[in-house]
Amino acid sequence: MDPGGAPPRCRLLLAVCWVVAAGTAAEAEVLPPPSNLEYSFIQICTLNWTWNPPENISSSCDLEYSSDIVIDEVPQDKREWSKSRFRVTDMFLNEEMRFKVRSECKYSNASKPSRWVETSLPQKGIPGTAAVDLSCVWHNLEYMVCTWRPGENASSDTNYTLFYWFDGLKNHKKCSNYSVHQGIFGCIFNLSFPKVTNTYPAISILIRDDSEEIRPVCASKNPTTLVKPATPRQVTLSKINDEIHVEWSQSDTFPKNCLFYEVEYHNGNLDTAQIIKVENTSVSIPSVDPNSKYTFKVRANPKPECYSSKLYSDWSEEKSIGEKMDSTFYVVLIIAIPLIVAVSTIILLVYLKRLKILILPPIPDPREILKRMFGEQNEDSQSCAKDDSVNAYDRLLKEEEIHSLILTETPEYANSQKENDKLCCTSER
Repeated sequence: MDPGGAPPRCRLLLAVCWVVAAGTAAEAEVLPPPSNLEYSFIQICTLNWTWNPPENISSSCDLEYSSDIVIDEVPQDKREWSKSRFRVTDMFLNEEMRFKVRSECKYSNASKPSRWVETSLPQKGIPGTAAVDLSCVWHNLEYMVCTWRPGENASSDTNYTLFYWFDGLKNHKKCSNYSVHQGIFGCIFNLSFPKVTNTYPAISILIRDDSEEIRPVCASKNPTTLVKPATPRQVTLSKINDEIHVEWSQSDTFPKNCLFYEVEYHNGNLDTAQIIKVENTSVSIPSVDPNSKYTFKVRANPKPECYSSKLYSDWSEEKSIGEKMDSTFYVVLIIAIPLIVAVSTIILLVYLKRLKILILPPIPDPREILKRMFGEQNEDSQSCAKDDSVNAYDRLLKEEEIHSLILTETPEYANSQKENDKLCCTSER
């Protein structure tokens, strides 16, 4: 090897090291962040965040952005890289909300992503005054019912107002059908879409008070998760031979084949109910007992391929068919029989003495009979003595009257008259 060739090789090695070091230094360069980050209100509970690209960026940089929302220091929805310089998000008024964004030159090793730049949404009202426990149900694809409770720090005269909006409405609408029951606020508003709709927009709901002291609250609801069908109507039962046929009407507001049904029935002789799931609006129950009574009820549930809701409709009114006697008759019979027996026993006890006298008359006591007989004779003798004294007195009066008339009487006549008086007295005795 020629000693004079060493210096050129060293110079070449130094050049390669310098290039690598320069490349490494270039990779360590950090891109400037986006500028002029701000937000604007599109509709209630909807914000549009916008920003400008970093300054002094070469035209060869394929610039993209990444953004994120932070609620109470918790990241919510981190987005992957995008070329857009705006982002539309829901608004969270009852929590601390921050939005941040950063930039990067994609497909280039000349720089690293920029640092995050962020801004926050100021909160209004007193903490603890916002409505809580907001819950909404979309009834039969026709109207929505929302309920909520007042905040723990809200005054009793707080007058909450609900506003709603979704993509397709030009302006937000105010709910006007309010109710308050046991401290729970509620409001009903119409909400319907064409039957052919396959996708439904999110519903933005704002609840606030006219007072600035009451903190507003926003919520975004996916209506497909809130669907509750109407109760099946016109449930009819028919029996042919040993088979029962059940039929009901389908809701007019739902697209075809977007509901399935549960039919619950039980035999009057059994306490356990059976449930059948069907997709049609009719079902047949074979091999039924002809001497039993069967009771049916039906409810509906949205299909998962149409809606994400797990809410069932209310059960329909129970309908029965069969010849079994109503259990009420047995209850009345069980109560009536002991009652009749008790009343009959009371009546029998009341009239028992009279029946005993008629069947077994009492035997007279001879001593009592004798006492009554002799007692009556004594009374007769006493009364006769009294009658004699009275008659003697009358006779004296008559004699005085006769003597006063100075009537003359023969002795025979006088004697005969005395004898007659004695005979009369004797006969009276």
